Amino acid sequence: MSASKTGVSAATRSFTAGRAFVSKNTNLVTFIILAIVLSLLTHGKALAWDSVQNLLIAESVRAFAALGVGLIIITWGIDLSIGSVVCLVASVSASFAQNPDYAAALYAGKDFPLWLPIVAGILTGAFFGLFNGVLVAYGKLPAFIATLGTMSIAKGAQLIYTRASVVGSLKNTYKDFAQGSVGPIPHLAIFVAIAALIVWIVLRHTRLGTSFYAIGGNKVAARVSGINVEKNLVIVYLFAGALYGIAGTLLSSRLGLANALTANGMELDAIAAVTVGGVSQTGGIGTMSGMIIGVLTLGIINYGMTYLGVDSYYQLLIKGFIIIIAVFFDMKKYARRA
Repeated sequence: MSASKTGVSAATRSFTAGRAFVSKNTNLVTFIILAIVLSLLTHGKALAWDSVQNLLIAESVRAFAALGVGLIIITWGIDLSIGSVVCLVASVSASFAQNPDYAAALYAGKDFPLWLPIVAGILTGAFFGLFNGVLVAYGKLPAFIATLGTMSIAKGAQLIYTRASVVGSLKNTYKDFAQGSVGPIPHLAIFVAIAALIVWIVLRHTRLGTSFYAIGGNKVAARVSGINVEKNLVIVYLFAGALYGIAGTLLSSRLGLANALTANGMELDAIAAVTVGGVSQTGGIGTMSGMIIGVLTLGIINYGMTYLGVDSYYQLLIKGFIIIIAVFFDMKKYARRA
């Protein structure tokens, strides 16, 4: 074989390999391109370490929500209650972390230990996750309808619990929980890394994760193979609810307050992020890394538009189009493989 033919053959193989990599890692490539474009448009300022820290802090809470709903979507489910549940959790956690001498505190005069708001928040999220799981698994309600109802219940519970007032004047020790850092790394980023590692282990190295993929791929086949579908669905919603509980607790700690608008629209952000990250709406497909990349991709878009002075209203418009486009290409991609 001549040297020219060998060179052409090597170039063809390299092109094919590169094309295969891009096809397999579309979400990662998209994120890198967006980061480069944003860096060029801002002359590198948007990707300075201070800006990266702000991005990590802003997207950390959404990352917990995305990890939770990502697991649910893998089982061919959906959760529309995320924003309302996180809002309720933030209010519950904040109510146990208020300064006891604050006259408008929900529990005025009571000085609760630091662990109580954290535990109360996680348990509140887990309860609603369990409730969703039971409705879907044993009540046989469509996930869309079940979580739509839960969304309204959680929102009503938040308004009743707080009497529609702002839950403020939180202890500094509680706020430091999310606002602090270890050197240059924010606490929030560390918490997300731990949660992401746990989700990765569950999905890739446990029978539970294998069951999630099997249920999402074909629920009937999963049942025939001996998987307890109902039990696993309850577990996935419960796990997701606990992640929402952590998200709400961290959000109130980061903001230093909670009100009826806290986490408003977070379900849209989380579902958009995991869809962009390659979690298929048809179930059975998705990875932890894809979920996180999806969160960062939307974060880059939001942060970039804010940095460039784009009106916040347009950000909502663009998110909607992103979801539609991502789902469209997701359906086309897996339809070709079928």
